Amino acid sequence: MKRIFLGIISSLFLLSCSNDSNVEHVERAFYYWKGNSSINEDDAKHLNDLKVRKLYVKLFEVDYTEARGNFPFEKSRIDEYEVGRMDSVKVVPTIFIKNGIFQYNDEKTLDQLADNIVYLIEKYSKNEYGEDRKVFNYDEIQIDCDWTKSTKDKYFYLLKKIKSLSGKEISCTLRLYPYKYPDIMGVPPVDKVTLMCYNLIKPLTKKDKNSILDIEELKKYLNERKSYPVHIDVALPVFYWTQLYQNNRFAELLEFSTNDVKTFAKNTQPLWYQIERDTSFNYGETYLKAGDQIKCEDVKASDINLAIELIKKYVDLDKTATISLFDLDENTFKQYTHEEISGFYSGFTK
Repeated sequence: MKRIFLGIISSLFLLSCSNDSNVEHVERAFYYWKGNSSINEDDAKHLNDLKVRKLYVKLFEVDYTEARGNFPFEKSRIDEYEVGRMDSVKVVPTIFIKNGIFQYNDEKTLDQLADNIVYLIEKYSKNEYGEDRKVFNYDEIQIDCDWTKSTKDKYFYLLKKIKSLSGKEISCTLRLYPYKYPDIMGVPPVDKVTLMCYNLIKPLTKKDKNSILDIEELKKYLNERKSYPVHIDVALPVFYWTQLYQNNRFAELLEFSTNDVKTFAKNTQPLWYQIERDTSFNYGETYLKAGDQIKCEDVKASDINLAIELIKKYVDLDKTATISLFDLDENTFKQYTHEEISGFYSGFTK
């Protein structure tokens, strides 16, 4: 009896010290969302050094107007030179679909939309100068859409149609609300989902909160261990945005990081800075007046690591998972060190 008791105690001790995560292998990935930029040699070297092997590339977005019907916009390509700079990277064409289009569509028009999406993806995977040469091969398509309870049936129908027409593996993004409430929001008919662990608060609502990643807000969605019917991958934020307020009203987004703003504005409270004197930037294209307020939202490495611990504790991940960082641009590797970014990936297996 004593041996049994000691065995139970030992087992409980081992369980308490065990890793919350099931993940044994992380496939390192980035999102590439910028249509007017390119992956330069320095960025490619960073990706290679980090052993990033997957890149989710936004090719276009889909919207609707009465005059045009469903139409693609914000179209962009990745060229063969960019792909060639990276070591064995797998490109996943990614399409953003505005949720509002579904109120104007029925199954017939969604059939046509699916056909157009599959056609454009194939077109953009080839050399844009008319040569029938592949820029990248792909076996997965990802669809990004903030679907709602009222649009889920049409959205899910579209996902099935894209799967049928393309013959590819289909993944989609999954926000935290539909993850937590699948009985209300449904489970998308895809091969896997990417859980987007950011943008938890509408940017212009709570002025004292970081709308990109607020740990207390994240805890509202991740507070019990649960499984999901579809394989889950994870996306984490490594981006920032900076909001300009004039006369206490939002004016525009600025192309400045927190470190930039610190050089010309006074910190007045967490996240907030004030312009002390009239200042112009970019040869007068950006003009800031004394008294203007700036809210800087970026994500500290320490907060990302806290988010990782919550995800490991409460999200039932498989042994192999893709961990993606959103998103790659010219400032990503200025915001974080190589060690910090590498740690965002390796943290899931520790």
